[in-house]
Amino acid sequence: MSGPTRIPGRVPAAPPTLADVAERAGVSRQTVSNAVNNPELLRPDTLTRVQEAIAELGYLPNRAARNLRTRSSHLIGLRFSPAQEGTANATMDRFVHSLVETSREAGYHVLLFSGDPRDPLAGYDDLLRSTAVDAFVVTDTYLGNPQARWLETRRAPFVAFGRPWDKPDAPHAWVDVDGAAGCELATTHLIERGHRRIAWIGWRKDSWIGEDRRAGWTRAMRAHGLATTGLASRVEDTVHSGRSASAVLLDEADPTAFVCASDTLAMGVLHTLEERGRTPGRDVAVVGFDDSQVAQVVRPGLTSVRQPLEQVAVEIVEALSGLLGHPPRPPRQVLLTPTLALRGSS
Repeated sequence: MSGPTRIPGRVPAAPPTLADVAERAGVSRQTVSNAVNNPELLRPDTLTRVQEAIAELGYLPNRAARNLRTRSSHLIGLRFSPAQEGTANATMDRFVHSLVETSREAGYHVLLFSGDPRDPLAGYDDLLRSTAVDAFVVTDTYLGNPQARWLETRRAPFVAFGRPWDKPDAPHAWVDVDGAAGCELATTHLIERGHRRIAWIGWRKDSWIGEDRRAGWTRAMRAHGLATTGLASRVEDTVHSGRSASAVLLDEADPTAFVCASDTLAMGVLHTLEERGRTPGRDVAVVGFDDSQVAQVVRPGLTSVRQPLEQVAVEIVEALSGLLGHPPRPPRQVLLTPTLALRGSS
């Protein structure tokens, strides 16, 4: 059977092959293979000619064959846990979407896997033994960093979304959002609106992320000479907890505004205000954290600290590309600054 008819200057009707690219560029098949897998071996002018032919023909390398040849899957493993019931937190959904899109643009795909929520290492070993992925993205650093230590001992490339809270000087790659800066920004916004008794509702003391966010509230209050005594509460991250904590604070401390460690807790505050016939933004101001979809649609709109998750994904993929490069680049450690999405609640 004869192959597709080739007409000079025309793209073949069938999917272009490596041989088609070689013919168009006037080079050997091995040169095209090197352009795809080992571009550093080619002269710049030759590489440019092959890349132009690839772009003109729309050639897509055979991923399966390349994986066998290079022992690279171009898959990034990410352990994914469903959102907890009773919360408004969909941050991971937004992050995963951004990571999938950014990884695809860089030539990688994200492989989601699950594990026992009680075991932070569950799922990693199977993928590592089967060489199913090239690297991992670790997201649950709020539990401590056993994954990082375990992956380091096995020399498995990974980047963490989140700082190594239990070992600040850890050398591995990570990208995080400055929660303290976000809560300081939120508190300063309320102070500039004239509030002086601003309450804090955060997570329990064993939460590194919660304590980091609380530090931003404390910093802003002290910078403006405002008292914090009796204005803080530490609870579980549920709407019910935010509701209960805000009721107690309103009764005992009479704050005019709340800064919360999450949109989930802020939603609880909104429930309490509704029950008491008080209007968010007019009678009592409320600011959450994460800028969830709920924050964007609830009335009158919840002011919330927005994490730059799209940029987080870009930085993580850049760090992964560096770790997987030949030669690999040093691990990146990046701390990004959030912004404040202003709405009617403040």
